[in-house]
Amino acid sequence: MFRYVHTNIIAEDAERLIAFYKKVFRCRSISETRDLRGVWLEKLTGVSGAHIRGEHLVLPGYEERLPTLEIFSYDQMKEGVVPEINRPGIVHLAFEVDNVRETLSEVISNGGSAVGEVITAEYPEGFEGTFVYARDPEGNILELQSWRKK
Repeated sequence: MFRYVHTNIIAEDAERLIAFYKKVFRCRSISETRDLRGVWLEKLTGVSGAHIRGEHLVLPGYEERLPTLEIFSYDQMKEGVVPEINRPGIVHLAFEVDNVRETLSEVISNGGSAVGEVITAEYPEGFEGTFVYARDPEGNILELQSWRKK
């Protein structure tokens, strides 16, 4: 069997970022909070003295317990690199929303920011997509998108 399970974000302030995703994107807790440490975690992560805390949030649009957004903080954190839209690697989380402009306003009013401008583009078979890139309060890049049939 193969199935997608979760995406992990390491946060400077896990509680704050968890609250942001719950409020703005309606992610919901599945009561899977974590407070993990031990030799097994050190071996798994390769981090001596590893201790992580956080929570699993079920993503909007899914009724089951998966897939989740896993938001953790380590006691020992390395300095991060600011995510950039054109940097190699995993770049953004995309959310389909009812109204891109309203959701962008909600992202901003809850500590996030805009990356670019809201644009609308024509797609094949009579579809039109509206998009914008934004950042959550810790700088992770988000894509907001909405679709309509013309």
